[in-house]
Amino acid sequence: MRHLLYNLNQIMPSPTLKPFGQDLLAAQYDNMLSCVRCGLCLSVCPTYQLRLTEPEGPRGRIAIAKALVEGNLSLTSDLLQHWDSCILCDACSFICPSGVRMEAIGQALRTAVTETKGANPSGMVVNAMLRWVLPNMGLLRTITGIGRLYQKSGLQRLTRASGVLRLLHLEEAEAMLPAINAPALVPNGQVWEPVGEHRATVALLAGCIMSTAFGETDRATARVLAANGCRVVVPAGQGCCGALHAHRGEIEGARTLARRNIDALLAGEADAIIVNAAGCGATLKHYGSLLADDPDYKDRAAVLAAKARDFTEFLAELGPRPPQRALNITVTYQEPCHLANAQRVREAPRKLLRAVPGLVLREMAESAMCCGSGAMYNVTQTESSHALRGRKVRNAAATGAKVIVTANPGCFIQLGQGVQEARESLRILHIADLLDQAYRP
Repeated sequence: MRHLLYNLNQIMPSPTLKPFGQDLLAAQYDNMLSCVRCGLCLSVCPTYQLRLTEPEGPRGRIAIAKALVEGNLSLTSDLLQHWDSCILCDACSFICPSGVRMEAIGQALRTAVTETKGANPSGMVVNAMLRWVLPNMGLLRTITGIGRLYQKSGLQRLTRASGVLRLLHLEEAEAMLPAINAPALVPNGQVWEPVGEHRATVALLAGCIMSTAFGETDRATARVLAANGCRVVVPAGQGCCGALHAHRGEIEGARTLARRNIDALLAGEADAIIVNAAGCGATLKHYGSLLADDPDYKDRAAVLAAKARDFTEFLAELGPRPPQRALNITVTYQEPCHLANAQRVREAPRKLLRAVPGLVLREMAESAMCCGSGAMYNVTQTESSHALRGRKVRNAAATGAKVIVTANPGCFIQLGQGVQEARESLRILHIADLLDQAYRP
C-alpha cells in the first residue's frame, strides 16, 4: 500500500507549497505522505483515547499539517488547538507500519508557527522557562535552592495549610514542585571511580531539572554505574539538552544548547554518554539531525548521538553485576514515552528490576501510555494532563504494587501529583534511586 501511494504521488502533480509551509515544515512533506490512514495509531494515541475525535488523533493532525503546507488551510486558532494538544509522545511513530515520524512533524509545525507569529504561542510561563530559566543554569539552581529552603523551613507546610495558595489559584503550580532533598549537582568534572574491574569510562549528562531538583538521583546514577565497573565523569560546561525548546518550537534555542553540550561532553574520551532522563536521552540521540546543516558541528553532533545511551539501556548492554541487597518490595513500572517510544528502550529497565533480589515486578495496564507530563503538557494543557494522570495512577494502583518506578523527572513529578490527588499510598521512585539502594553494601 505504501509503495502504491508513493507511485501515485509521483504521477499526480505536486502541490505548490505556500510561503508558510516552506523550510522546516515543508521538509516534512514526504514524511506526511507516508501516512496511509490505516488508523492503527488511534489505539495508542493518548489524546484520541480521551476525546475519540479525528482531529485529536495522529492521522487527523497529519492531514491538518499537510493541508497547511499545501495552502488549503490557514493558520487558525482551531488548527493550533489540535496541534498544541498533541503531546509528541511518539506512541504513534512506534506503532506506525509506514514509518511516519510524528515528533518531527510536530516540532517543525510548532517552529513554523513561532517564526510566523514572531513569538512562541505557548504562554508567558513557558516562554520564561524556555528563554530565561533553562538556558541559565545558575538561575535555575537559585530557583530550586529557594524551593528547597521553602520546603525545609516549614514554610511550604504553613502555606498549604493556610489556604492562600487556593485563594491565589497557585495550588496546582505549587504542587508541581518536587521534594528537593539534596543540593544540586553542579557539573565541574567530578569523577566516580569504578568498583572492582574497570569496564568502561562514561560521561554523565547531569541535565537541568535532573541536576537541580533531582541532584541526588544524578549521584545515585553515578554510584550504580561505578558499582558496575564504570569510571563516571561529569564534564563541566554542560547544561540543558534543549528537549523542551525543540518540542515547543524554539528550534534555534535547542541548537544553541546542543552545541554547548557537544563541546562539554565530547571533551574527554568517554565510551558512552549516559542520560537518566528519557526526554533528554531522546534529544541527544537526535543531535545529528538537529545540527545536520551546521558545518562546524554536524560531524561531532553525529558522534555524540551515536554515543548517547539511556542509563538503563547502557547498564543492560554492559551486563549488570548482581545487586548486593534484597529490597523485598512490589513495584510497577511506568514507561516514560520518550524512553519506550522515541528511544525504543522497553526491556532494559525491566531486566534491571527483575535482577534485584526480593523485588516483585507487576505490570500495569497501558504502561507506555503518556502520563500527561511530556513537553510541559501539564502547564499548557492542564485538563487533558489531569485526565491522563488519573488514568495512569488508577492503572498503577490496580496492580497492588506499593511503588511506581519511572525513569524521567517529568513523569516523577506528574505521578507524585496524581498519587496525592487520588489519596493513594504509593511511592514514586526513579529507577536509579531504587538500584542505588540495591547496590549499596
